[in-house]
Amino acid sequence: MKNTIKPKTLVLALAFAFLSSGHIVAQGMPVYDNTNFISLAKSLIESAKQTSNLLKTVDFLKKQKERIEQVSNVIQQLDAVGQLIQNNQRLFNMVQGDLQDILNSPYIKPEEINRVTKSFNEIVERSMESVDYVNKILTSDYLKMSDAERATVLKDYETQSNEMVAEVESKTRRYKEIISFRKMQDRINNRETGF
Repeated sequence: MKNTIKPKTLVLALAFAFLSSGHIVAQGMPVYDNTNFISLAKSLIESAKQTSNLLKTVDFLKKQKERIEQVSNVIQQLDAVGQLIQNNQRLFNMVQGDLQDILNSPYIKPEEINRVTKSFNEIVERSMESVDYVNKILTSDYLKMSDAERATVLKDYETQSNEMVAEVESKTRRYKEIISFRKMQDRINNRETGF
């Protein structure tokens, strides 16, 4: 009996040998949860739809921004043109009225009339050149300008127009001060002394 091995002992020994050998032959089959896989696929599809909608929204917003910029540029152009028109009208009114008053004054010397007239005429001519150039910019596709470039040029001409108005006002004020000074000087020189 000593030499016979019982089957129970043999099965236990073999099981122990397989389990403790360090080499496990079969670890099992991977298990897939179909519910989680389908849920993941649905989430990916929904995420792709949302991304597509976001891209469409971004494209729409870009187009709206471009339209707003175009409208803004057109409004700026209209404002600049309106200001140019007002400034030119003001220039003509000032030159017509103030220049006439200055030239009709008895305190302006005959040799000064040409100089005064010439200085005002130069400003009016520059103003007319500006109006012609602005007209070219607005009526044709001048130099293939974009709306933003055109608005910038018009803004520059508006600034120049403002400077011309300020120049006419300054010249008018200076000539009126000269006339006022000469008038006062004439009164002082021609006053009657009652001593």
